[in-house]
Amino acid sequence: MGSYMRDFQRLLAAAAVCSFAFGGHAFGQDADGPSATIANPVAAKDKAAVKGWTGQVEPAKNDGSVVLDAEQTKLVKLVSDYFGSVQGLKGAFVQVDADNKRMKGKFFVKRPGRFRFDYALPSKQIIVSDGENLAIQDLDLNNEDRVSLDQTPFRMLLRKDVDLLRDAKITEVQQADDLIVLGLEDKDPDAPGKIKLYLATKPSIELKEWVTTDAQGLNTRVELLGLEKSNDLDSNLFKIQSLGPHRTTPN
Repeated sequence: MGSYMRDFQRLLAAAAVCSFAFGGHAFGQDADGPSATIANPVAAKDKAAVKGWTGQVEPAKNDGSVVLDAEQTKLVKLVSDYFGSVQGLKGAFVQVDADNKRMKGKFFVKRPGRFRFDYALPSKQIIVSDGENLAIQDLDLNNEDRVSLDQTPFRMLLRKDVDLLRDAKITEVQQADDLIVLGLEDKDPDAPGKIKLYLATKPSIELKEWVTTDAQGLNTRVELLGLEKSNDLDSNLFKIQSLGPHRTTPN
């Protein structure tokens, strides 16, 4: 991978956006947990790198999995069923990296395996998966890197048949009030990656945020806002287009 891809290895958050308070929850002091506010945003001109999308994240120091009791097993199955039921999804996101650099935009998901994150100006960056490959494109630099979707932490969540009990090492399961926290690593040694999911349970279960951790132990957070289920998303959104002057933007 080139230097551009290596720049992404410090990492993210697959979840998008706005501050939503979990004050008083058992996770209120969790440094990796949902943020009540996004403080001290860095000026957009600082052009934060898009991080946390590849499998180049902190490797497990040991197996790291936990033995699940009946209630935890039920929660993992609930999360699996949620991802398995989502055919199409769109909304907005805010990404905050370990340096508190903040980027925002809109996203689209179409199972199995397809998603697109369009970063708002002044960033000209797009992350798109066509179900087989994930492309990270910088339109300003006319630069692109691609990896197989199977080499990212997202393949477990976007496959045709989602079964986290089957495919994931469960490293953490917690529930408090209206929040589920689920830590995952892929069981496949060829698909490295660890990700922590935060899901609201009221009024119904819904993904709110995810956090990924890089090899230096630094977190990138993606928070989600305005989620809408949509089963008629244009398939052209998920085509990886070649860079250049004739590029088009799907409606």
